[in-house]
Amino acid sequence: MRSINRTGLVSGTGLIITALLATLVALAFPIWSYADRAGTGLDTLNAQTVPTRFGPLSALDREFVTKVRLAGLWELPAGQQAQERGTTQAVRTAGEHLIEGHTFLDSRVRSVAARLGLELPNQPNPQQQEWLTTLSAAHGTEYDRDFANILRKAHGKVFSVVAQVRANTRNSLVRDLADDANTTVLDHIKVLEATGYVDFDALAEDAATASPPPLTVSPAPPGPTQSPQSPVPVTPSPGYPLPPAAARPNPTSTSTS
Repeated sequence: MRSINRTGLVSGTGLIITALLATLVALAFPIWSYADRAGTGLDTLNAQTVPTRFGPLSALDREFVTKVRLAGLWELPAGQQAQERGTTQAVRTAGEHLIEGHTFLDSRVRSVAARLGLELPNQPNPQQQEWLTTLSAAHGTEYDRDFANILRKAHGKVFSVVAQVRANTRNSLVRDLADDANTTVLDHIKVLEATGYVDFDALAEDAATASPPPLTVSPAPPGPTQSPQSPVPVTPSPGYPLPPAAARPNPTSTSTS
């Protein structure tokens, strides 16, 4: 009986030791595999980032530059249209702010893209063209409401992108552009809400039910940055003329009158 108990004790101890070793291996394996595997967030960041003399330029940086350009391509004509069709002074004022803000931003983004060697689109994307079509078909109060809500929804989505880029970019040109975009987008959000037509309940419901945005293909990495070419002039979309680019206002100049 004693030999049997002794054998059983040894067997039980061996099982416990084996189980403990298996647990340690299971705990250690994820750490080892994660450290060595490819495709982690840091791997992706490094793989999609290219060096420039203004600091590393990530895929998100390049996408942001493209989105600033795209915003101007449809919001500038939308602002011009609001000045013509808006039935209230608040709507027309919002249109004026869109024109002024995106005229300035478009000039800035073309300069940044040229210095980074990035190509920019010259036409709004399909969704933006659809928004312009919707606005063009509306009149009267319907136009005021569509204008305020379409533009406010678009600005709300880009606002979070600007904040993300500003918080994380390592590129000085992109950082400065994000500062300008943040100021402009917030101004536009405020004047659009001042029209009195923004449906805040619809905005909240849309945010709560929105699916993650699809992955987009970032612009090609920049080419040589020693002597970048001049920006390509804007080619207006048919029926949506763009105003000439304006110089950035000088904040130090004050009126003496």
